Amino acid sequence: APDINSSASISDRESFKSLEDIDVTADESPVLRCLISITYSVVCVVGLIGNLLVFFFIRVRQERRTSKINFFILNLAVTDFQFVLTLPFWAVDTALDFSWPFGDAMCKIILSVTVMNMYASVFFLTAMSITRYWSVASALKDRSRQTSCSIRWVSVVLWSLATVATAPTSIFSTVTNVAGEKLCLLRFPDGQYWLAVYHLQKILIAFILPMAIVSISYLLLLRLIRQRSMKNNSKRRTQVTKSVTIVVLSFFLCWMPNHAITFWGVLVKFNAVYWDKSYYIVHTYVFPVTVCLAHANSCLNPLIYCLMRKEFRKKLKDLRWVTNEHIKTTLSLLDLNLKAELCFQEKGILHKSEARAS
Repeated sequence: APDINSSASISDRESFKSLEDIDVTADESPVLRCLISITYSVVCVVGLIGNLLVFFFIRVRQERRTSKINFFILNLAVTDFQFVLTLPFWAVDTALDFSWPFGDAMCKIILSVTVMNMYASVFFLTAMSITRYWSVASALKDRSRQTSCSIRWVSVVLWSLATVATAPTSIFSTVTNVAGEKLCLLRFPDGQYWLAVYHLQKILIAFILPMAIVSISYLLLLRLIRQRSMKNNSKRRTQVTKSVTIVVLSFFLCWMPNHAITFWGVLVKFNAVYWDKSYYIVHTYVFPVTVCLAHANSCLNPLIYCLMRKEFRKKLKDLRWVTNEHIKTTLSLLDLNLKAELCFQEKGILHKSEARAS
């Protein structure tokens, strides 16, 4: 990747400032690139397994018919599953010092899928927080009239919003030569101003607004539970509080560092702060770690939204029991077959020895 340090030329600095945040330079650090590639691979494997389990529990067992939350969890699993499928490409890109080897078409596809599923994942997490609050509020207030809004139409709207938000990425993503290296990044025709605007709207739509909605929804949920339903059930109230805290903190901690450094880059592009060595060091060495942390959210979601729920833990335990019983049965059959074969062989040897004696 291009080596751009504090003594770099103005043109090099401008090139660095215009880079898309997913493709950052690593200053010829093979250890850092290796660690990032390994992290992407681990997140990919764990995310695939976790989200496939979600598909099995919800889709195969038809759980989606019984709960609106489960339908959102199914859509969330779809977004996270598609998201982790892009990680092998980013792992290879990172291992090659952020030099994109897959061509312009794949650059558009992979970058668009990555960004679209980032938006969709955040949107469904937000919708789930609103749905949880509304479901509890409706039950506690004994509302006979429920909203007529179809959960399927809500999902269609959320996917459509994610697609619209991804449109600039699909249009302006391309493979560009920067200091002799082919990088997969965004290249706006009017320069870094529109790139800064793009990043700013991504921070607002994909983090600040969802974080505010999620926090408000769960704070209202906790207040409602404390006031109405669980005054004498401290254990249940503690469980709900713990669950809500984990959900909000995981979302905040996974995404906040990435968006914070991205916002710093926005200020640099708007010339609100100076481009200096500290920005270069953070953007080069810290930012890739924040990208890994944000990607890790895709394998944390199945753990948070499924394994924390009692019904999913029960199904996982049942699946393990069935698997163990199947293994035991298979081993027993193999053992019986082996014993029968040995017995048959012993009888054959005995018959042969008797024939020789006679």
